[in-house]
Amino acid sequence: MIQHPKRKIKTGLLLGLCLILSTGLTAQRRTDTPALIPAPQSVEWTGGNFALSRCRAVVVSDPSLEKEVSRWQQRMGLHIPVTQGGGDEPNSLRVILEKVNVPMGATEAYRLEADSKGITLAANTPHGIFNGLQTLAQLTAGNHNVPGCHIVDYPAYPWRGFMVDVGRNYQSPELLKQQIDIMSRYKLNVFHFHLTEDVAWRLQIRKYPRLTAAETMTRNKGKFYSIAEMKDLIRYCRERHITLVPELDMPGHSKAFFRAMGTDMQSDSGLHIVKEILREVCTTYDVPYIHIGGDEVAIRNKRFLPEVARLIAGYHKQVIGWAPGGNYPENTIRHVWGNRAEPDIRAGARYIDSRDLYLSDMDPESSVVTIFDRQLGGRVRGDSQLLGAEICLWDDRRMAREEDHLIQNAVYPDMLAFGERSWKGGGYPGTVLSIGPDTSARAKEFKAFEQRLLAHKKAYFSKLPFPYAGQTRLRWKLFGPFENNGNTGASFWPEYADSTPLDSAASVRATGATLWLWYHNNDHNYESWIPEPRQHTTWYAYTRLWSSSDTTIRMWIGFRNLLRSLARETPEAGTWDEKQSNIRINGKIIPPPAWKYPGRQLHKDLELPLTDENYYFRPPAFVSLKKGWNTILVKLPLLMPESFEPWQRRCMFTVIPVHREAGDINWYADPVRSDPDR
Repeated sequence: MIQHPKRKIKTGLLLGLCLILSTGLTAQRRTDTPALIPAPQSVEWTGGNFALSRCRAVVVSDPSLEKEVSRWQQRMGLHIPVTQGGGDEPNSLRVILEKVNVPMGATEAYRLEADSKGITLAANTPHGIFNGLQTLAQLTAGNHNVPGCHIVDYPAYPWRGFMVDVGRNYQSPELLKQQIDIMSRYKLNVFHFHLTEDVAWRLQIRKYPRLTAAETMTRNKGKFYSIAEMKDLIRYCRERHITLVPELDMPGHSKAFFRAMGTDMQSDSGLHIVKEILREVCTTYDVPYIHIGGDEVAIRNKRFLPEVARLIAGYHKQVIGWAPGGNYPENTIRHVWGNRAEPDIRAGARYIDSRDLYLSDMDPESSVVTIFDRQLGGRVRGDSQLLGAEICLWDDRRMAREEDHLIQNAVYPDMLAFGERSWKGGGYPGTVLSIGPDTSARAKEFKAFEQRLLAHKKAYFSKLPFPYAGQTRLRWKLFGPFENNGNTGASFWPEYADSTPLDSAASVRATGATLWLWYHNNDHNYESWIPEPRQHTTWYAYTRLWSSSDTTIRMWIGFRNLLRSLARETPEAGTWDEKQSNIRINGKIIPPPAWKYPGRQLHKDLELPLTDENYYFRPPAFVSLKKGWNTILVKLPLLMPESFEPWQRRCMFTVIPVHREAGDINWYADPVRSDPDR
C-alpha cells in the first residue's frame, strides 16, 4: 500500500528513522564480561579474577596434555613452567583429564573454572582440553587477567566444517594454514579439501604424474600439492584437532582427469585408473574419510560409484558424496547441497548440511546474518543421522591473487558466525536474509552476537581481511510499492523536492546495512524484507545521518552482489545496475563508480577476475555531509520478468559509513548508531 506524505505519525521529538555518526564509538565496547565466540553452553560469572602473571605453574595430569599447553602458551606469548601432578596447587593453571558430564559431545566437552586462587581446566579428552584452551585465550581479553567464572561447554553438532575448493583456484599451504588456524580458534573441526576439478587435478599421484602436469591444467598451471605437502597439512590439522577430508571429485568435474589420462572416468579403463589412484591415496594418507563428489553428472556406468565406495571402505575409511548425487551405496554419508536430497534424508541416511552455506554466493552483511540465524540441517542439534554442517568456499571464477579469496568473500566473519551456530546449536528454520523486527528474539540475539563479533574483529583481525561493518544500529523506512508499469525511471513522491518522508508512515521498517527487499533462487524465495514483491514496482528506503560539522566520509554503497561462482554482466558505465537504482544524499544523486570493466559479460568467461564490482572489495565512496541532519534516499525499482534468470530476480542495496584509509584492507568499521526516538 502506498503511503501519502501527508499521513503523519506521532513518534515524539524525532519523527523518523535517524542515524547518528558516532566516530568516537569503537567496534569493541567495554563490557563486564569477555566476548566469547562461540558462546559457551553454560557460563556463570563469579566475580574476581586471576592474573596469569601470578601463575607459578601449569600442572598437567597427563603427559599427553603438555603439547596442548605448549601450543597455547606459544600463542599467548607465555612462559609458565609445566609440571605433572594431580593435587591443588596455589596460583596455578591445572589442566586435567577427568569426567565431565554433558548431554552430548563428550569427546570435545570441557569444564573451566577460575577464581582469585587459580584456574582449573578439565575435560574427558585432549580434544576437550584444546577447546577449553581456546576459550581461555579469549577470556584474557588481551591483558592476561582471567575473570572468575564457571563454564561447562560442549558442541551441539559433531561435524563443524569449512570447505575450500583448490581445484579451481590454487591456494598456497601458507594461506591454507592461516585459515586452519582461525578454524581451530573458533572450534571448527573439519577441513574439507576439494582437490580436483575440471580446471585442474591438484594432488600428486605417484603412479600417474601426468595428472598434475602443467599442460593438463587450465588455471594456476603447474600448481599442486605434493605428497609431502599433503601429509604436512594433515599433520597441521591433526595438531589442532581438525580432521582433513580430501575430496577427489568423480565421475563428474573431471575434465582435467580426461586431459591427463585420455579416457573418461566412467569407461572401464578410466575406472581402473581411478581405483589405482584411490588405492594410493588410501595407503598414503592417514585420514578417516574420503569424499568422492559424485554430483552434477549423468551416471552412465552404474558400477562406478558402488565399486569406488566399496574399495575405499575396504581400507576402513568412510565414504562421503554430494547429495543430490549419484547411486551411492546405502552407508555413504550424504553431503547435502540441494533440497533434492530430501528423499535420502527421509530414508535415514547420515548427512552433513551445506544448503545455502556457499560463501561465494553471499555478500558480507547478509551472510553473517543468515549463517548466524541458520538452523543447521533443520535441527537444533546433531543426532545419529545429522552429523553437522559445512560452510563452503566455491570460487568458480579465476582469482587474480590468492588473498582475494579472503577479500572477495567474508571468510572470517562468516567463519565466526558459523563457529557460533555450529557449536551452540539452535537457530531458526529456513533461510533468512533480514535481521528481523527490532523487537523479535531473532534480532536481539543477532545484535548481541554482532557486538561480540566486532570485539573479535578489533582484537584478533586487525591485520587480516574482515569485511564486515556493524549494522544493527542502522534503521530505515521503506515506502512502496509504487506501480511503474515497467518504466524503472519513473519518479514518485519520496524523491520530490517537497516530500516529507521523515514524518510519513512507512510501509515497512527495516534494520541493517544490506537490505534484501526480495531474493529468489530457482524455486525458492528466501525470507527478506518484502514478503510478496510485485513485478514492475518501485520502492524507496529512507534514513538520516547526523554530522557535527561539514565533512567528507567514506561509505559502502552497492546495489548488486555479483557471485564469485557464476555471475551476470557488470553494470554499464554511469549506472549502479540495470534497473536504474540510485541513491540521493541531501537530495543530490551520488554517481556510481567509474567501473574498470563496465558491461562485461562475466557469465561467458569465468577466466575474467572480478575487480571492483561489489561494494566490499572496491574503495568506498567519498560522501559529503553538512553539519546537522543529512537525508539518505535510496530508489529501488523491481524488474522481475519471468524470462530473467533466477539470479536476476533479486533486489538489494547496501549503504553504510566506514572508516580508515582504502589502502588498509581491514578498514571496515562501525561508525553509526540509531536514534532511540526513531
